[in-house]
Amino acid sequence: MKQLDAATARRATVSSALLLGGFGLLSALMLLLHGEGLQWRDPGGERWLDAALVLLAWLGLLGWPRYWRPVVWRKAAGMRDMAANSHTAVVDHAGDDMRVVSADATVRVIYASQTGFAEQIAQRTQQSLRAAGMATRLDGINSVAADDLRHAGRVLFVVSTTGDGEPPDMALAFHRLAMQQPTSLSGLRYGLLALGDSDYEEFCGFGRQLQRWLQASGAQPLFDPVEVDSEDEASRRHWQHHLAMLSDTRDLPDWQAPAYQRWRLVERCLLNPGSVGAPCFHLALQPSVGSAHWQAGDLVEIGPRHAPAKVMAWLSARGLDGSVPVSYEKQRLPLAEQLAHCRLPKADEIDGLDEEGVAAMLQRLPHREYSIASLPDDGAIHLLVRQMRGPGGCLGLGSGWLTEHAAIDAEIALRVRSNVNFRMPPDARPLILVGNGTGLAALRALLKARIAAGHRRNWLLFGERHEAHDFLYREEIERWTTDGQIERVDFAWSRDQTQRIHVQHRLRDAAGQLLDWVDAGASIYVCGSLDGLAPGVDAPLHDVLGVARVRQLREQGRYRRDVY
Repeated sequence: MKQLDAATARRATVSSALLLGGFGLLSALMLLLHGEGLQWRDPGGERWLDAALVLLAWLGLLGWPRYWRPVVWRKAAGMRDMAANSHTAVVDHAGDDMRVVSADATVRVIYASQTGFAEQIAQRTQQSLRAAGMATRLDGINSVAADDLRHAGRVLFVVSTTGDGEPPDMALAFHRLAMQQPTSLSGLRYGLLALGDSDYEEFCGFGRQLQRWLQASGAQPLFDPVEVDSEDEASRRHWQHHLAMLSDTRDLPDWQAPAYQRWRLVERCLLNPGSVGAPCFHLALQPSVGSAHWQAGDLVEIGPRHAPAKVMAWLSARGLDGSVPVSYEKQRLPLAEQLAHCRLPKADEIDGLDEEGVAAMLQRLPHREYSIASLPDDGAIHLLVRQMRGPGGCLGLGSGWLTEHAAIDAEIALRVRSNVNFRMPPDARPLILVGNGTGLAALRALLKARIAAGHRRNWLLFGERHEAHDFLYREEIERWTTDGQIERVDFAWSRDQTQRIHVQHRLRDAAGQLLDWVDAGASIYVCGSLDGLAPGVDAPLHDVLGVARVRQLREQGRYRRDVY
């Protein structure tokens, strides 16, 4: 196409030159024929102007095809060139307003469905990402080849399993043609939602086969796989949590709201006074009625609420009465109370509506997830929550509600969610626990469970900014170490020296001990930031243990992560 365009341009240039040259020769001949009687006379200003306009019109006519095409033509041609040179794709047309989005920015959602359920979730996944402003493409796995994945950039797989671990019918060709041996997918980043039924021996069989093939092919996970047992809503909400993180949009609505229980906030304590980082709080919550059960590694889903002052300011700006009772989700409560746990509509969404009309527009705030830092024997769920702030400096919904706006003894909407992928090993094998910041929460619960079971071969690697201000749960960890309940501790205080040191550096420094512990059957548990800690720890593990052994640890369930 580019060669044809160049040839056409050359032909147009030559034709124009010949035409202009012909006119030049004709003008010279006329001068020679009338040269004797040639005498200059000023034609006057009006004729000069007419001549100039004719000349400009002629030049414009010559230049139009090549230089002065309509704006839309230039945009279309520019997009064609861009697409040819940089693999871009036009994703929206609105009159002359055309947007070009890099193929690398487009997230592909690929589903493998037997009954249509996986396809429905894939469609919802695409809708959620589009609502967050992301470019997406939805495909069935029967229309995808391994070569497609090499250039896909980011892919979210939603796959089901049929029979006893078999791929769905629509995935049989992909399984046979692509998955029989690893390929080169080092440029692919992926997420995986595997649907299954634990009544079958090969739970999520095809999803796990796909995961192993992607890992063996060098693809990098965006986050750890999410496995759904039957129609478990909690696991699907966890998938939505990852979608929110992927799209950097924390207010994506839940597909189905959690069935919250009523809990009370009974304790709140700042753990890092004087820190250069954001405030970090220890929280304790107890059920309002009855008791609750959970295990180390489990999570809670919290229903956040707006600060009362924010709700009242919103009502005042729109001239609405927050005391008027309105109906929402089968409850009739004052509008201000209903708004507290819902997305506050924009002004243009509620123009001309009264209080009841506003209530009909409400949408519940999405849940927030936090790792549990305690055991039931502690008498309360403990959370470790750092205050998060948005671009405008406003506190995050979840962290703001728990650490500042909710009063002590306030009611908290909470649901315990099991997290079997981060549960404690069932035996006394050595355990390596790696975390940073609030990732210490889940590790604390695991250490408590190990100590209660009498298992002392525990190695903790923990990182924060300054030892003086950011040593979370210091007295507890020092006591466990002194008593021999933690065999080894390595700290990485990143800003206590000129050179930044993180837990991955401590892990690499202890390469020999890492090999010894893994040879002794140790499992490795990592909890903390998805962007920093997860890849940071993964690198020394691959360098020290080797790619094949890290893959083996994952397959054996000896390398587990809870990253966010």
